Amino acid sequence: MVFVYAVLGLLILLLAGDALVKGAVNLSLRVGIPALIVSLTIVAFGTSAPELLISVEAGLRGAPGIALGNVIGSNVANVLMVLGIPALITVMHTSAHDTRKSYLQMIAASVLFIALALRETFDWKSGVVLLAALAFILGDQIRDALAHRRAGDLDEELEEPEGADPDMAWWKIGLFLVLGLIGLPLGANLLVDSASEIARMFNVSDEVIGLTLVAVGTSLPELATTVMATLRRQADVALGNVIGSNMFNLLAIIGVASMIAPMPFEMPNLAFDLAVMLGASLLLIPFVFLKKDLNRIWGVILSALYIGYVVMVIV
Repeated sequence: MVFVYAVLGLLILLLAGDALVKGAVNLSLRVGIPALIVSLTIVAFGTSAPELLISVEAGLRGAPGIALGNVIGSNVANVLMVLGIPALITVMHTSAHDTRKSYLQMIAASVLFIALALRETFDWKSGVVLLAALAFILGDQIRDALAHRRAGDLDEELEEPEGADPDMAWWKIGLFLVLGLIGLPLGANLLVDSASEIARMFNVSDEVIGLTLVAVGTSLPELATTVMATLRRQADVALGNVIGSNMFNLLAIIGVASMIAPMPFEMPNLAFDLAVMLGASLLLIPFVFLKKDLNRIWGVILSALYIGYVVMVIV
C-alpha cells in the first residue's frame, strides 16, 4: 500500500499544482496585473508548487535528504530525461532560440548552490542568499521582457499565460485556489511519508529516494509537456523551459524551504550527485552556444546517461 499512497500523493500534488496555477493566473489578470508579469512570476512559482511543498514538508519532518535529493535529482532528470526522451522521437530544433543569457544564469545558480552546500546545511542564511539571487534574475528577466515589448519584438499572443481565461467566473477562480491550497499540503504529506517508508523498507537513504522516485515523479509534468510539444513539432522552446525550471528549483524551492526549516546533511552523501547535476548542465553547451540541434543520437546519449546515473545511485 505504501507505493499506492506514494502514487496517490504525487497525483494529488500534480492536480493541485495545476489548479493553483489556473486560479492564481486568472485572479492576477482579473485584478489588473499584466499578463507578461504573470507569466514570468506567478506561473513559474505555481508550476513549481509541488516540488516546493515536498521540500518544505520534508524539511519540517526532519527528512532533508528527500528535499535536497528531489531538487538535485529533478535538475539531473530535466536535462538527461526530459530532453533525452523527446529527442528520441524527433529532432528538437533548440538552435532556433537564444538561451545564452539564461543558461549562464543557471550555471551561476548551480555554482552558488554547490558553494552553499559546502556548509553542510541550508538554513535561513542560505535561504536569504538564494532568494536574493532569484530576485535579481527575475528582475533582470522582467526588464528584458519589457524592453522587448517596447521594441515590438514580443507578440501579444505569446504573452498570454497558460490557463488564462479572461471570462472565468469568480467562484471558479476561488474553487481552483481552494483546491490547490488544500491539495498541495495533503499530497506533499502523503508523498513524503510514503517515500520515507519506502526508504526504510529497502534500507536506502532518504537522499536516494529523493534523487530517484520523488525526482522522477515531480519531473513527469515537464516530460509530458515536452513530449507533446515534440509530437506537435513545437519543441523549440524545450531547452529554455528546462533551463528556467532548473534555475527555479535551486533558488526558489530550496531558498523558501530553508527559510522555513533548516536542512542539515552530510556532504559526502550528495557530493557525487551535485557533480552530476553540474556536469549535466554543462552538457547543454553545444546546444546553447554552438547552435546544435538535439537529434536522436543525442537523445540516446542523454537517456543512457540518465539510466546509468539512476543505477549508480540505487546500487
